[in-house]
Amino acid sequence: MTFIFEVIKMKIVNIITLILNIIGGINWGLIGLFKFDLVAWICGPDSVLARIIYSLVGLSAIWCISLLFSNKTVEE
Repeated sequence: MTFIFEVIKMKIVNIITLILNIIGGINWGLIGLFKFDLVAWICGPDSVLARIIYSLVGLSAIWCISLLFSNKTVEE
């Protein structure tokens, strides 16, 4: 029974990291195309919240590297 909960927790973590990477990708796309930093615009350019968001996006990208080397499929 605990194995099922572990699988569910990992799915939730993977979904959260995917969402954070999408946010980061959209933000970098806006920076590259329009020189507009959406996170800095929402949170303030030098705010602590913006730094936390940038850090979470970076950590989620590192987490997603491990997904490249896992032998599980997306449906699992």
